Amino acid sequence: MPRLISPPLEELDKLRTPLNQGERIVLDFFNRNLSQDWEIYIQPHLNGLRPDFVLLNPNVGIAVYEVKHWDLKAMPYRIKRNETPQLWATNSAGIDFQVVDNPVDKIIHYQEQIANLYVPKIGQNCEEISSSYFSVITAGVIFTNATTEEVTLLLEPLYEKKTANSRKYLPLVGIDDIKTNKLTKVFPSARYNGSKYMKHSFADALRGWLIEPDFAKDQRQPLELDPKQKALVMNRTDSGYRRIRGPAGSGKSLVLAGRTAQLSIEDKKVLLVSFNITLWHYLRDLVVRYPANGVKVNKNITYIHFHEWCKNIIVKAGLRDEYNKLFVSNPTGESLEKVLEYDVVNLANIAIDRLVQNIGNEEISIEQYDAILVDEGQDFNLIWWNTLRRVLKDNGEMVLVADQTQDLYERTKSWTEESMNNAGFRGSWSQLDTCYRTPNQLIVYLRDFVNNFLTDVNINLPNPEIEELNLWPVTLTWIQCSSEQFIPQLCSEAALHIPELANPNTVAWPDLTILFPDHKLGLSCVHLLEQQKFNVLHIFDPNGKDRKSKKMSFFMGDARIKACTIHSFKGWEARYMVIALTKSTDLAAVYVAMSRLKRDTKGSYLTIVCSNPALEEYGKTWPSFSHS
Repeated sequence: MPRLISPPLEELDKLRTPLNQGERIVLDFFNRNLSQDWEIYIQPHLNGLRPDFVLLNPNVGIAVYEVKHWDLKAMPYRIKRNETPQLWATNSAGIDFQVVDNPVDKIIHYQEQIANLYVPKIGQNCEEISSSYFSVITAGVIFTNATTEEVTLLLEPLYEKKTANSRKYLPLVGIDDIKTNKLTKVFPSARYNGSKYMKHSFADALRGWLIEPDFAKDQRQPLELDPKQKALVMNRTDSGYRRIRGPAGSGKSLVLAGRTAQLSIEDKKVLLVSFNITLWHYLRDLVVRYPANGVKVNKNITYIHFHEWCKNIIVKAGLRDEYNKLFVSNPTGESLEKVLEYDVVNLANIAIDRLVQNIGNEEISIEQYDAILVDEGQDFNLIWWNTLRRVLKDNGEMVLVADQTQDLYERTKSWTEESMNNAGFRGSWSQLDTCYRTPNQLIVYLRDFVNNFLTDVNINLPNPEIEELNLWPVTLTWIQCSSEQFIPQLCSEAALHIPELANPNTVAWPDLTILFPDHKLGLSCVHLLEQQKFNVLHIFDPNGKDRKSKKMSFFMGDARIKACTIHSFKGWEARYMVIALTKSTDLAAVYVAMSRLKRDTKGSYLTIVCSNPALEEYGKTWPSFSHS
């Protein structure tokens, strides 16, 4: 049986963070010398940590390694003693500094995290790993540009508080031992065929943090476009204006990303705009997947959400004080809605008027674009669209993609055919109908939901892709509860139960997404998960102070479990989802949330935790229903 290496060796050249020379040397060493029952994980997503290598053998143990390609002769390194020994260096300018990227601190932290958090039965939640388990978790430092003697001489003082027994499993290694294939010196436990302290359950618990997430795999796959989608990517209309609509999962964002990339290849200056702050990360990741035969596709592209673009224009025009005054009273509710809906945009137009007068002066003139593309166009109102049109170059191109079904802000009402004619559009919509994201079985339940609860809403329902076999299995679970107060606990339990549902397939924890209708419930669930030692990437902020910064840093490539609001997840997709619903959750938002599930040949998993009694009878139609 071939060795499990994740990601696969043939995919290494496509990693977003490529392996350096030293890391490749070490990978080759382990692959060459370890027995086949050792699994090798490269830059694994370890609950927010990213060690260089983790080795796993269900019968023997675990190892984590940090690799450094530092030249110890190029810069003077030394141990400086304060309360504890610290690694310091002197740069070329003669300035002393503490080395923040201390490999010894890192690997000890990795070892403790694995023992105390990911496989707690090993460490039994103690600060110092029990001596019985030293042989189970090896944590080593490998220098590929220095000898073992040089590395030991430098770093050995950092281990002064470690016992002799524990030091055997904290190896310091140089390139000489790597080149001479001294496996037992690099990795002492590699000599064993088994350990009475290691259990298969430990390995099973850890793999969810080691296996490569789906999102990371997807990033190495080129965008797949059907003939209709490809035609929209490769061509523009005579007027330059195009509007595209289609149901959830029909590939609207793929087309938008593909067109953006194609324009970039043609050396056009492109503005790609979303309404959701979180969405531009996703769009950027789609753009770089466009197959371009080695041509760089991510140049001359600005990714931004609409209100940030407005602010940038306003500040450039010297109107920062006027902008700040709009928010000086800390408006909330309807007053804040008015500020964002109209006041900020009106000020942006004033700013554009001022900047237009300075064309020719690059520092204070308006920045114009060859093409402007807008995703989730149903979230835009007509004033916003026409404001964007003002920075389009003559004979430029504008593309709007939209799904009225996803209109959670009720803005598409103003997009009448007459108003759209005045917004530059001519002719009919380009229509995408086939759903390539949502599992066919779920589409049936989406249709039932619409027929039961959204009869007064213009729903653009997806058409399933025709398939002879059930290529996209899905596990649908509905948990009804009597009170909203139980939702955080039930959501955390449901999320942690998904790996059991997926067994024997391994669920990568960073692929797990939990959606909530509000920040309060979401934050409560996050706290429960954190109490169980899970790191969570989330956007929740009860007072709104840090909400924007959290949204800006929310992206699926992060190494943690994801949690956010239903509104902020619009446009995204996930394979493992838990969705919380309450009495006050807008029913259109329920549909939007459920339609975010992404199909996969190994299965998709959607769990609804609902406290709305009006949805209980519908929930009972799901394959798995329970009442808590």
